[in-house]
Amino acid sequence: MSEVSAAQVRELRERTGAGMLDCKKALAEAGGDMEKAIQLLREKGLATAQKKAGRIASQGMVGSYIHAGGKIGVLIEVNCETDFVARTSEFQELVRDLAMQVAAANPRWVRREEVPAAVIESERNIYRAQAASSGKPPQVVEKIVEGKLEKFFADTCLLEQPFIKDPDRTVGQLVTEAISRIGENIVVRRFARFQLGELSEPSSAAA
Repeated sequence: MSEVSAAQVRELRERTGAGMLDCKKALAEAGGDMEKAIQLLREKGLATAQKKAGRIASQGMVGSYIHAGGKIGVLIEVNCETDFVARTSEFQELVRDLAMQVAAANPRWVRREEVPAAVIESERNIYRAQAASSGKPPQVVEKIVEGKLEKFFADTCLLEQPFIKDPDRTVGQLVTEAISRIGENIVVRRFARFQLGELSEPSSAAA
């Protein structure tokens, strides 16, 4: 089987909504041919999550998780399309995993689109100053800045964090794979994280 790049896997995942490992296997089987890999995923019924992503998710549940002897608590709202799915053990387990993720990894936002423009610009300026002080040429500096900004999103945005139970997958991939299996759109709406004695604002909400 052919070697495939991370960029190819990411593109295929974005185009189909299939899981990362499924995308990697499909690309390898297709010899790196993107269109053939998409066809393989469709044949296996895996390229379905993206089609469901536009559907309205107005049901769901608010899950909770208490950690560290009552010192950290999380509330999280996760939406799906029907009350039937919201009551299934698979959906409830997903919500619990997401609440545990928030407790353990302490994200600030659900997704990168929620990060205020002022915060992004501030981070860019810091990274640019750090890189420029090394004497590297401007084009290299900008690549460094973009790389560090991607790391910032991966650290602070829930859907881009590595999943605590399987760091080879992001939380976003976990949700996408659940959409494919369950057959309904699933949206992480908002969360609130409370830590005993912490004074900072504890919540994040989807736009």
